[in-house]
Amino acid sequence: MTARGDFIATFGGVFEHSPFIAERAYDAGLIFVPLTAKGVHAAMVSEFRKADAGERLAVLRSHPDLAGRLAIAGELTEDSKQEQAGAGLDRLSAGEHARFTTLNAAYTTKFGFPFIIAVKGLNKDDILAAFETRISNSAEEEFATACAQVERIAHLRLLALLPEG
Repeated sequence: MTARGDFIATFGGVFEHSPFIAERAYDAGLIFVPLTAKGVHAAMVSEFRKADAGERLAVLRSHPDLAGRLAIAGELTEDSKQEQAGAGLDRLSAGEHARFTTLNAAYTTKFGFPFIIAVKGLNKDDILAAFETRISNSAEEEFATACAQVERIAHLRLLALLPEG
């Protein structure tokens, strides 16, 4: 098995700013060598789903707004920066940026966490369409949807680090 410290250092950021997920997966004995994206993802998702609602909410709240102030200030994690750039969110027109800002504010006010979507393979129009649809969801629906998106983002991040398995 890989050393705990090395595992946490490598995979602690897979769930945005939430190393406790990697710590719990390791401590639960769910990590097996050889490490694969599929295996590590299953272990980490298991621990994410076992976390209480407050802990999962904290994970959601640790995600940045899409095309938000952290992006403008250059303060995104490297993963978030690359993901948002890949979807073209670093190249928005003034009008598009204003639309994202308005939707981010309305969404966060309604749900208490930022809009989260796995942006890989999507463009800004796809993201805006999802934003505009999901803002009509109930709080319960959107919490579940955001958690599923966090799990998808984690999987995509793991695929960049490990063989699929």
